[in-house]
Amino acid sequence: MERVTVDIVSDVVCPWCYLGKARLELAIAEVQDEVGVDVNWRPFRLNPDHPQEGVDHQADLARKLGGKDAVDRAHEMLKKLGEEVGIRYNFEAIKIGPNTLDAHRLLHWAIMEGREVQDRVATALFRTNFEEGRNVGDHMVLADIAAQSGLNRKVIENLLKTEADKDTMLSEIDAAQKMGVTGVPFFIIDGQYAVSGAQTPDVFANALREIAKLKAEARKGMI
Repeated sequence: MERVTVDIVSDVVCPWCYLGKARLELAIAEVQDEVGVDVNWRPFRLNPDHPQEGVDHQADLARKLGGKDAVDRAHEMLKKLGEEVGIRYNFEAIKIGPNTLDAHRLLHWAIMEGREVQDRVATALFRTNFEEGRNVGDHMVLADIAAQSGLNRKVIENLLKTEADKDTMLSEIDAAQKMGVTGVPFFIIDGQYAVSGAQTPDVFANALREIAKLKAEARKGMI
């Protein structure tokens, strides 16, 4: 069985990224007998100028989208799409629009414990923000997520008090932008194929199958 790697460039406050994650997981389940898939989470910041304490999320969103009616329409559509894949968006509960750099640091530390741990952290970050409305820029919230995901709470609390790996995250974000990533989610498969946006599970599944097939053919050509 061929294995492919999917690097997901995303931000934890991007509703389409949460949707894309769920849809990709359905695709992975569909091809699990044909293709092995390893997932890595890569950082991106939709709101790099947000202060550490965050902003009034509802007001900020209304300003960006052109008023409350536009926000409500966008949320209604996302809620329907979310229900199809088991996401219960609770947009009304989100009060703070956070600075997500520390959340990305947490994801970075999680990968050191393995992909499964990183994925648990990613899931928890999305759920905490979009379904519980808690501030994923708050260090106590991040420590809770770390502990629930199997990381050492005290270690994470101490790391969050430092500048550890902030430059690494900013460099990764800069590299993604230089590659042409201007919006998220953005899926990079095996470092050379790109899928942009929260595509439907069948699109992801077909991409995974096709890339695995190309890998297998390339390997045969080398023999």
